[in-house]
Amino acid sequence: MRTLRLALCTLALTLSLLAHSAPAQAEDIIVSAAASLTNALTSAKTSFEAAHPGVRVVTNYGASGALLKQMESGAPVDVFASADQKTMDQAVAKALVNPATRKNFVRNGLVLIVPADSKLALKSERDLAAPGVARIALGNPETVPAGRYTQESLTAAGLWEPLKPKFIMGNNVRQVLDYVLRGEVDAAFVFSTDAMQAGPKVRVVREMFTTTPALYPIAVSTGSKSPAAKAFVDYLLGAEGQRILGGFGFQKP
Repeated sequence: MRTLRLALCTLALTLSLLAHSAPAQAEDIIVSAAASLTNALTSAKTSFEAAHPGVRVVTNYGASGALLKQMESGAPVDVFASADQKTMDQAVAKALVNPATRKNFVRNGLVLIVPADSKLALKSERDLAAPGVARIALGNPETVPAGRYTQESLTAAGLWEPLKPKFIMGNNVRQVLDYVLRGEVDAAFVFSTDAMQAGPKVRVVREMFTTTPALYPIAVSTGSKSPAAKAFVDYLLGAEGQRILGGFGFQKP
């Protein structure tokens, strides 16, 4: 009996030690972010996780408008980062994010690009009206901020309606970029950071003027229960986060 009691005590002590030494379960925070942030946030989250052991950042990229609809449908989100103010305004109006946590964290620009091997002598958006230009890719303005900025810019130049028959609409800005990389369109409008990611595979014709600046807001969702959500937002706004984002072509807001 004494031997049995000793064995049971030893087992209890061993289990206690294992329980205290076992690593804590990782805390996941879900970040829904504009497609143009894909490379930059993937790098930033790796750095954040290294500085915050026990926290894992799960990213979900897409068109800002599509991500908003996911949130409306009940998709779990801790942090929402949009490529425009309009979509974030809608998120605030629908009580999907905490307005007190809303901050502008980066700025971008809109550019007109063509495939690197293009033989078209384009110098501005007005040259897109030429007969040699058959297909122009852009994001769907209904859900894609880059497409909305494009519509604004072309409307101001009096080109939106004349060029409409040539438009190929993408579901997000990265899809638009892919159209160019695959040579499926003659030209496209993307963010300058997307053109930077494509490198020598595309040629930037010019930077477009937009009356609405491409400021990216970020906020913690109202449904988030994780303190790490705000910590991630603060990290992106801080010196290290801004350094990483800047390395991918994003400018300070």
